[in-house]
Amino acid sequence: QVQLVESGGGLVQAGGSLSLSCVASGRTTTYAMGWFRRAPGEEREFVAALTWTGSRLYYADSVKGRFTISKDNAKNTMFLQMNSLKPEDTAVYYCAANVLGATTDQRQYNYWGQGTQVTVSS
Repeated sequence: QVQLVESGGGLVQAGGSLSLSCVASGRTTTYAMGWFRRAPGEEREFVAALTWTGSRLYYADSVKGRFTISKDNAKNTMFLQMNSLKPEDTAVYYCAANVLGATTDQRQYNYWGQGTQVTVSS
């Protein structure tokens, strides 16, 4: 089992920045990890993902150029730096781990955190 705990959400004005963290514990191994989000009334959607080594990064078109995903394997922590935030980025953000490899398909992810709220005011 792997436990994932997100932190760093909050309220920010449009154009501002936030940094999310996701700490993994338990039987952590060579998991790919990703960030997903669910806006009010919407389905959960892919945001970004990276391989265990961090050598391959994947981004949704909607966040490309504004968000940066990274990880520190020594600390079992993944990050999402969010810049130039827009009101449409408002959502609950979830981190997830995938034993098979980095993918945009949330159905492939085995473990999920509880989520952290990000609210961007206009």
